[in-house]
Amino acid sequence: MVYLKTDEEIELLRASNDLVGQTLGELAKVIKPGITTKKLDCIAEEFIRDHGAFPTFKGYPNPNGTPFPASICTSVNEQVVHGIPGDVVLKDGDIVSVDCGTMLNGFCGDSAYTFCVGEVSEEVRKLLRVTKESLYLGIENAVPGKRLGDIGYAVQTHCEKNSYGVVREFVGHGIGREMHEEPMVPNYGRRGTGVLLKNGMCIAIEPMITLRSRQLVMEDDGWTVRTKDHMCAAHFEHTIAIRKSSADILSTFRYVEDVLGDNAI
Repeated sequence: MVYLKTDEEIELLRASNDLVGQTLGELAKVIKPGITTKKLDCIAEEFIRDHGAFPTFKGYPNPNGTPFPASICTSVNEQVVHGIPGDVVLKDGDIVSVDCGTMLNGFCGDSAYTFCVGEVSEEVRKLLRVTKESLYLGIENAVPGKRLGDIGYAVQTHCEKNSYGVVREFVGHGIGREMHEEPMVPNYGRRGTGVLLKNGMCIAIEPMITLRSRQLVMEDDGWTVRTKDHMCAAHFEHTIAIRKSSADILSTFRYVEDVLGDNAI
């Protein structure tokens, strides 16, 4: 069932999502060659808890019941989503997607940003730019009267026009008191199909786009998903509320972009 949110609930969602944005901004300050993904996780968890919230990812079970062991997902290079922070040392030329979720005052926040580590090739930077552009094109179609297929179509056509792969096995989702609610929000689709969008619907749109083939492999840890061809992947995510005339973006990249300045994607 799709739950429509009240204005008051949307403001509580905004507060939780703003904290996610702040957390990503804190990580933007330290993402550079030499730092481990485990250190990023420690910084994020401390920041979230210091602000009266808790990380929704920590302990979240996968379909096999295995709890996620960290507070953020850190997916490096060919890892698409759900990378587990650990002893991996980021090096010059890497990219790392950081997916972050919070629970604050009973409502969830969820957002992701793919960061460059040092000097990254133009080929990979373009992948990041196009993926981020596709997110906003999807958001432009998140208005009452349109359907989920319109969002997916906008993401898919922009990315495939650039010869990138669009991941189908993992999708966006509804969000509210639970991190994952109905409906599922694919990054592909046909215009005019799927669930009708209504005022008060809150969803997370999250393009996961690969440099070449969209074929995926699940690693032995039961969480980490990577590209089969070991080529890079990008992931950007916003939580939005569908309002009467346009989408209201509840999460924010402002804190990240304030840190990165001209180096922001």
